[in-house]
Amino acid sequence: MRLLLTGLNGTLAPRVAAAAAQRGWQVVGWDRGRVPPDDAAACAVWLRDCRPDAMAHLAMGDAAWAGALASHAAARSLPFVFTSSAMVFHHLPDGPHGVLDARNAQDDYGRYKARCEDAVLAANPRASVVRIGWQIDADARGNNMLAQLDEWQRREGCVGASRAWRPACSFMRDTALALVELIADPVPGVVHLDSNADEGHSFDAIVGALRQQFARDAWVLRVHRDYQHDQRLLGGAARMPALSERLPLFD
Repeated sequence: MRLLLTGLNGTLAPRVAAAAAQRGWQVVGWDRGRVPPDDAAACAVWLRDCRPDAMAHLAMGDAAWAGALASHAAARSLPFVFTSSAMVFHHLPDGPHGVLDARNAQDDYGRYKARCEDAVLAANPRASVVRIGWQIDADARGNNMLAQLDEWQRREGCVGASRAWRPACSFMRDTALALVELIADPVPGVVHLDSNADEGHSFDAIVGALRQQFARDAWVLRVHRDYQHDQRLLGGAARMPALSERLPLFD
C-alpha cells in the first residue's frame, strides 16, 4: 500500500504515518515547497507520478485543494480520508452531535472545515470525512490538549476548566490507528471519532485526570461554568477506546 499523506509537518499526521508504517505501508508526504497546492497543473503531474493506492488529507489548506484531492481519488477508486473537526458544531443548539446533525459553526475555523467537508463529498461521495475532537498526546508539543494546558498555566497562572463543557476528545495514537483502519476499510460519508462520546466526562474532570497521570503538579486548576457545551461526537464510539481506558483515574 502506497499512502499519500498530507500534513506531515503537523501534529497528527506523523502519528498516522507511524501507524501506517506498522502495517508495512509506504507513506509519501506532500511537499508544498515543490508542489504548491494552488498550482493545478503541478499537482496533476505530481499525483500522476506519485501513483498512490490511498490518500489521507490532514493538512490545512483551502477547500479547493481538498476537493481536487478527493476528485483524484474518486477517478481512480482510491480510499480517501479527510479529517474535519467537532468545531463544525456551535454550542447552540447543544449537543451531543450526530453525524447527520446540521453544522452551524460560528467561528472561522469551523466554517472552513465545513466548506472542506462539502468540497470533498461533492467531488467524491465515497470519501470518508472524519470529524475528530481535541487530541491528547503525552508528547506535549504541537497542537494537542496537554501542550495547550501547559501554555494556559504558563500564560495565565492557572488552567481554567469548565464543568459545563463535555468535550469531544481522544488520545492521538487512538485517532491515528482509527484513521489508518478507515483507509484500510473505507466507510463512505461522515464518521465521528470521539473517546468521550459514551462516557461524557466534563472538561474539569479530564484536566484533573491529566494533571495526575502526567505529573502536572504545577497546574492550578480553576473550575468554572463559563462555557457550556455538550460537544461529544456520537456514532463512532465503537471505533475508539473509551477515555477511561487511557485515563484510569476515571475508574
